[in-house]
Amino acid sequence: MIIIKNKKEIECIKRASDILVETFYHINDMITPGVKTRELDEEIEKVIRQKGAIPAFKGYRGFPASSCISINEVVIHGIPDDMKLCSGDIVGIDIGVKYNGCFSDAAYTFGVGEISREAERLLNTTKKALFASIEEARSGNRIGDISHTIQQTAESAGYNVVREYVGHGVGLQLHEDPAIPNYGRKGVGPRLKKGMVLAIEPMINMGTHRLTVMDDGWTVVTEDKRLSAHYEHTIAITDNGAEILTLSDLYKD
Repeated sequence: MIIIKNKKEIECIKRASDILVETFYHINDMITPGVKTRELDEEIEKVIRQKGAIPAFKGYRGFPASSCISINEVVIHGIPDDMKLCSGDIVGIDIGVKYNGCFSDAAYTFGVGEISREAERLLNTTKKALFASIEEARSGNRIGDISHTIQQTAESAGYNVVREYVGHGVGLQLHEDPAIPNYGRKGVGPRLKKGMVLAIEPMINMGTHRLTVMDDGWTVVTEDKRLSAHYEHTIAITDNGAEILTLSDLYKD
């Protein structure tokens, strides 16, 4: 069931989104060679709790950390540990915030130090897919319009989209209907309506779309061990198109 949010609920989701954005700004300068992913996760949790909110991922279906931190060929759901970031890495950080019963969800892939031109192109294409798909998120359109735009943007650049994991509704729960695949046909799927709140999240691989789940049951990697990038925004459908609730300067080129 797709939940249509009222004005009060969207204001609550906006506050959760503000806290999420503030958390990303806080850790931005920490994304440097030598930092441990566990240190990043601890800082993320500290900032969220200091702002009166709760890390939405911690304990969710048994996930052990406050954020997903995914390096290079790790697509999503990387578990923070003592691994140190290295110059040239790309690291996707996915954060969920629960505030006063409302949820927001966003992800950003950072370059660590100086990254390769190939990695930079992958990141830019994934950001492009995110924002192009958000342009399709307006009342009267369908989920397939979002999905098709992500797929077209990725594949026209020579990349592949992740198929097993999808975007989703968000707001009163961390994961709600509808599912938002990163591939599909225009004009199909649920119709978008004012009051829907969605987490759109392109996951784009440099090589094959095929994935492997590691023995920990969480960490998802590309089968060919080539790079993957992940960006995500929480948006609300309004009378004037999509309002990006988790927008920040980090997403600018």
